[in-house]
Amino acid sequence: MEYTVQRLAALAGISGRTLRYYDEIEILKPARINSSGYRIYGKKEVETLQQILFYRELDVDLDTIKKILKSPGFDSAEALRNHRSRLLEKREQLERLIENINKSIATAEGRMTMSDKEKFEGFKKSLVEDNDKRYGKEVREKYGEEAALKSNQRILNLSQEDYEKTVRLEEELRKTLASAMQSGGPGSEEAQKAADLHRNWLCMHWDQYSPEAHAGLANMYVEDERFRAYYDKEQPGTAEFLRDAILIYTSDSQKGIELSL
Repeated sequence: MEYTVQRLAALAGISGRTLRYYDEIEILKPARINSSGYRIYGKKEVETLQQILFYRELDVDLDTIKKILKSPGFDSAEALRNHRSRLLEKREQLERLIENINKSIATAEGRMTMSDKEKFEGFKKSLVEDNDKRYGKEVREKYGEEAALKSNQRILNLSQEDYEKTVRLEEELRKTLASAMQSGGPGSEEAQKAADLHRNWLCMHWDQYSPEAHAGLANMYVEDERFRAYYDKEQPGTAEFLRDAILIYTSDSQKGIELSL
């Protein structure tokens, strides 16, 4: 079956302008243009649009989606399996948060009491499980099983104050990175501040810090499309910028260590 822009947009629940924009940025081209000048979409384009919308639902930016779809090794069936897995993870996370809200309501109404630790357990557990499912395999291969377990346990044992600190650090890192990308290169003072914020954030999760491990993680951010997608979500190129800033930061840190020996 074939569709015009208007019919496909209505079918997918998006605007015609979105489809035209996808054509402009060459993430979804029509199968052909008919004699009246209308864009016409076929079965292949419908399936591609479905993939795009799945990725968008998972907060992947359009530049990253385009690279994924156009990569020679792209497998649509495998992509669908990955979408299903990640959506199930999101559902589990929502169920934990709903349970936390229900307990909070019951506490507010005087039907039960929650400790401060319980109020944040759902968030911390979701964070640990989400990170482990997404990146656990790579982290274990690079740093070992013991390091991964210690990192997970460290997060679960965070006090309310420390947990809130990690959230603030991540938000400050995001804002500082965005500003640094606008005002200078990865060696600029602001970019190096971002790298230092990233180190402080890591130290909330890692049992032990080293410049080499920090640099290795920075490279992983660029090499693994999931890390790249997370950092590039708001501004493409953020993952590479952060990596370069961290490589400069860790190189200077290592020099400082060597000079002190």
